[in-house]
Amino acid sequence: MTETRSRKYPMAKKQSGQDEMVFLPLGGVGEIGMNMGLYGFGPVDDRKWLVVDCGVSFGGPELPGIELVMPDPSFLEEEGDNVVGLVLTHAHEDHYGAILDIWPAFDKPVFAGRFGAAMLKAKRISNNIEDDVEVQIFTPGIPFQVGPFKVEPIEVSHSIPESNALLIETPAGRVIHTGDWKIDPSPIGTAPTNIKRFKEIGSDGKPLALICDSTNAMKEGDSPSETEVGVNLERLIATAKNRVAVTIFASNLGRMISIARAAAKAARQVVAAGRAVHRIAGIARELGLMEGVPEFLDQDAYGYLPRDKVVLIATGSQGESRAAMARIADGSHPVIDLSPGDMAIFSSWAIPGNEKAVLDIQNKLVDKGVEIVTGRDEMIHVSGHPRRHELAQLYDWLKPDILVPVHGEPMHLEAHAAFAREKGIKTVVSIRNGDMVQLFPNTKHHRGEVRTGVLYLDGNLLCTPEESNVRDRRRLAFGGVAIVSLVVNGRGQIVSGPEFDLDGLPDLADDDDPLSAVAHSAARGAIKSFPEKRRTDTGRFAEAIRRAVRSELNAAWGRKPIVKVFVHKV
Repeated sequence: MTETRSRKYPMAKKQSGQDEMVFLPLGGVGEIGMNMGLYGFGPVDDRKWLVVDCGVSFGGPELPGIELVMPDPSFLEEEGDNVVGLVLTHAHEDHYGAILDIWPAFDKPVFAGRFGAAMLKAKRISNNIEDDVEVQIFTPGIPFQVGPFKVEPIEVSHSIPESNALLIETPAGRVIHTGDWKIDPSPIGTAPTNIKRFKEIGSDGKPLALICDSTNAMKEGDSPSETEVGVNLERLIATAKNRVAVTIFASNLGRMISIARAAAKAARQVVAAGRAVHRIAGIARELGLMEGVPEFLDQDAYGYLPRDKVVLIATGSQGESRAAMARIADGSHPVIDLSPGDMAIFSSWAIPGNEKAVLDIQNKLVDKGVEIVTGRDEMIHVSGHPRRHELAQLYDWLKPDILVPVHGEPMHLEAHAAFAREKGIKTVVSIRNGDMVQLFPNTKHHRGEVRTGVLYLDGNLLCTPEESNVRDRRRLAFGGVAIVSLVVNGRGQIVSGPEFDLDGLPDLADDDDPLSAVAHSAARGAIKSFPEKRRTDTGRFAEAIRRAVRSELNAAWGRKPIVKVFVHKV
């Protein structure tokens, strides 16, 4: 990894036609997660492209077997050498999680802050990923050149260290890309938002486009400070009589520091459980971001500490089945347990789709006699995104001519667009993934300009939705599978079978007409009615049996399982 400093690069040769600056999102606009934004500069027939962020979202119950979902980079692949690099705003999974899967194929540098670079390195080592990317480390406040783009990182507060907005300048115009941000007057573990620099940018009178986070655009007021959460955690830990376990987003270093400080004031020691907590803390200590915070003890220390002298920081805030908190709840953790009278604090919020998994863990802990504290009871979690008053303040500082809402689902984006118009921004462009906005020299909105899609990480394979066969997995989960196998000779006579294997179908002990019998009867009926001399056409013979078995199972059960029939000819 090399450190990036201000330097001169030759500008791209000017081609025929007018130079333009455009914005094109491939992910993160119309959804939460999978953020990937493209900035283009040059004439229509020869644009250079700068990529900002390359994130993931997570597979849920509707995507069985799929761990991660990420933007399809086909458009970038078509552009080839016109892609000049990727700039990372911060190291949350929805902004950097796809870099090691997608970006090595482009063989172009990634520009990141110290923390983001360290997170990428740790991810590659932890996940045994062979492919690597060239990372050039930038310093906030010091511009650097990537092809025709001059990029200046600007520090902003967020729920992970070293988050940055980006001032992106070209000869055609300039843009502020906010990334994820908020205005926190007293952040913990991260720098405050650089209000002075934003005011300077807005006061110079040059035209400016603002590409802005919309996550909390439906909420009034200001997002509470991380310091307020720290005060509440300190009170809860100080008054607890027995063990305290706190589960958090592992990347939230500020929360980790608040817990450690509260534990120290209560004369308790911190035990860390879960690889992600150890990884984040280790990176933070290497970078000097945890000065004065005592070292965390490993989970093996948990057993010998008195119950009133320990605070546990555990992974599993989203109900992940293999994380520490889930294993503690179901009693399968090798060294950590919680007992009646202990306290479990869920200092996080459940990402949509994870609510049931989180609630299941909480219920198991309640059954153990553990006291549960969540955001419904105390203010023990705050968002890292701006509410409406913070958005209005940013507008006042920057005085943007153009605003494009990003980072949100449609309701967030449209609420942000309406709010910006109310606040007097003259040009507000409401877009979705695949739309291209010409920002300079004129504003034009080209809907659906580029085909967008997603890729799935399926085990170790990166594939399209069609290649993944997830649709068949859902059908298997819904209706099971019935397999029929038989052998015919050259005259069409049955030599062996039919044999049956039914998986995932109900099997009621007191059923007088079980589904296995229904399948057997349907297959034998289809075999009997199919003429022997035509059975040597094994494809048609198998299809006749398949249709009969599926139809009869549907009639008896009310569902259509997958039915596969194998006819072997000897």
